[in-house]
Amino acid sequence: MSNIGVVSSCSCIHPLVHLLRPSIQKTGLHTAARLAAKDYYEVLVLGGGTGGITMSARMKRKVGAENVAVVEPSETHYYQPIWTLVGAGAKKLATSARPTARVVPSGVEWIKSRVQELNPDKSCVYLENDKKISYKYLIIALGISLHYEKIKGLPEGFNHPKIGSNYSVHTVEKTWRALQDFKEGNAIFTFPNTPVKCAGAPQKIMYLTEAYLRKTGKRSTANIIFNTALGGIFGVQKYAEALLEIIKARDINVNYKRNLIEVRADRREAVFENLDKPGETEVYKYDMLHVTPPMGPPAVLLNSPVSDAAGWVDVDKETLQHKKYHNVFGIGDCTNLPTSKTAAAIAAQSGVLDKTISFVMKNKFPTKKYDGYTSCPLVTGYNRVILAEFDYNAQPLETFPIDQSKERLTMYYMKADMMPFLYWYGLLKGYWGGPGPIRKLLHLGLK
Repeated sequence: MSNIGVVSSCSCIHPLVHLLRPSIQKTGLHTAARLAAKDYYEVLVLGGGTGGITMSARMKRKVGAENVAVVEPSETHYYQPIWTLVGAGAKKLATSARPTARVVPSGVEWIKSRVQELNPDKSCVYLENDKKISYKYLIIALGISLHYEKIKGLPEGFNHPKIGSNYSVHTVEKTWRALQDFKEGNAIFTFPNTPVKCAGAPQKIMYLTEAYLRKTGKRSTANIIFNTALGGIFGVQKYAEALLEIIKARDINVNYKRNLIEVRADRREAVFENLDKPGETEVYKYDMLHVTPPMGPPAVLLNSPVSDAAGWVDVDKETLQHKKYHNVFGIGDCTNLPTSKTAAAIAAQSGVLDKTISFVMKNKFPTKKYDGYTSCPLVTGYNRVILAEFDYNAQPLETFPIDQSKERLTMYYMKADMMPFLYWYGLLKGYWGGPGPIRKLLHLGLK
């Protein structure tokens, strides 16, 4: 199977900290760029994506680096939220990458392996080569898997021009090439019939494409189409209304309940199923196609004792503690938390989970509650963003005392420049738990 299909998982620290790290890291060798030297850890973290690295940093301060390990097979860690701008030519792919050895907290054991099985009844996991690791506390942060292969004709179709996807490191630059190569005809953007990470991203690239075609004088020859499996443009009414105004003003065509099932890349044809009329299909010609792939839980979580029937880690939606195994916790895209799967959500979750684990370690009942906060900076152009922030109830939970449903230049620069900095030097260091305190301050303590 192509490695295109699976991706492990949208207030700064002083620069001197980097100089204090062990010199071995300067050679690219972390304290554990090898299989674990130990077979037991007080805290074991599965996954070296956003949630895993963030919680590793927080647990290091709680129990000591030597008592924490993170399991992650990938050599490179990516800041994936910036890929929207990479696909539109506004950022370089290289700016999104750091060696895993640099983001794993110093002193924390990096176990460069894959998880093969979880056995929460015996508080252990099995890695490749049947290596067994036991733990006192387990944090599951395995992210979400991409399934391009569930669309007939993919991923091999990406070998053809005119097609890209901002969801994979292997295909995001193909989006930019397809945008530059556009001549005339249909530019089609898709949204699958599954949960996805960063649910706003499939339409962000659409708005950027429209802006680029206007800027390059090609807009009059383009028919921009958003074919989404959903029944609405966005799940929060306030932002949906703002987006629909933009869609109308920019003459974008939206077709609901349309799910991409096949790509005939050699003929530049995309086949969609009409979900309101099962079995009925529609074939579209395209001169540019952006694919958002079907997604699902990592394979190791399917039919696992820690997962619900759909394969997502089954956690309490307020404390992030597992509903059955009280020494097991989940964070981020791999969980069944009923909120959008974003880096912003992980930031808010990390602060709550930190408190939850502290209470559990003291044999106390967790009291800190996660309200479902998530954020989606809806990029609507090369210098405009609508900053959507909301909670479990799909109600706006905005940080700034202004109308965030308006397109703003300031929010674009926050998305393009401030958030990446905050990610690398705040969130991954375990110091950023979301904008809750800032929101409270700016709103004078009011909800």
